[in-house]
Amino acid sequence: MGAEEAVIGQKGKSEAKSLNSANRNQGAGRVGFRRMMNRLAHGLFFLATLVGVVVLGILLFDIVNTGWKWVSADLLNNFASRFPEKSGVKAALWGSIWLIAVTAPLTFIFGVGAAIFLEEYAKKNWFSRLIQLNISNLAGVPSIVFGILGLTIFARGMNLGQSVLTGALTMTLLILPIVIVAAREAIASVPSSLRQASYAMGASRWQTISRVVLPYSMPGILTGTILALSRAIGETAPLIMVGAVTFIYFTPGNVFDPFTVLPIQIFTWTGLPKAEFQELAAAGIIVLLAILLTMNALAIFLRNKYQRRDG
Repeated sequence: MGAEEAVIGQKGKSEAKSLNSANRNQGAGRVGFRRMMNRLAHGLFFLATLVGVVVLGILLFDIVNTGWKWVSADLLNNFASRFPEKSGVKAALWGSIWLIAVTAPLTFIFGVGAAIFLEEYAKKNWFSRLIQLNISNLAGVPSIVFGILGLTIFARGMNLGQSVLTGALTMTLLILPIVIVAAREAIASVPSSLRQASYAMGASRWQTISRVVLPYSMPGILTGTILALSRAIGETAPLIMVGAVTFIYFTPGNVFDPFTVLPIQIFTWTGLPKAEFQELAAAGIIVLLAILLTMNALAIFLRNKYQRRDG
């Protein structure tokens, strides 16, 4: 019996060793498979990023190579003309500046105000959730729909005509959902402990919002607002719908004057038969890209500034 028990014990030990070895091999195989899948996913993501960067680089190189020779002081100081050598973007540039100057405060006031109401004051029920869902859906509506809405309400209904104010109100409707969503996310990211600490010190709800919540969430709010304005300055379809003029020979003097913008001027030049106008369109794109990069750099600067202040 002792010999048989020893044999059985040796067999059990050998089986246990073989089982442990199989488990180790199986675990090593799983780890190797996961590493392989990780490297594969990393390569795919890098390839996707590389494709976007390469395509963007090719586009920028082609635009700069085509239009750089037309970028000069005359381009910024001349109005549009039938002669390429006398054409410029002065009216379109000032029209874009006027448009953004009016759109920015309207968007910020209404967008941040709506976000504060939805996050801090509105009751969390089905009605508030329905409003939030509709706002999120509006952020994906095609811009031409907002152009039709602006034409119906502002240009004709309010009799504002083809004015800077009409274009600014239409652009406000276009980017307002984006600003509201970005501001709501920034406000929702504020830790509840900060609110509770403010209430514990005897502050009212508005004092808590104005002195605790808004300063903490301001980097996200400003970044979302400026990026939304960057989209607005590059829009063409809504402004064509509300009647932005193609060729004008003056700069707007007030919000009720007719106007044009850089995207419309670029679109017009690309449809003209002379090759010089195609090069002028590329030069106009360079000017527009410079404005967009400036706005994005401003967004980064403001975000970093307020983050350092909070820290």
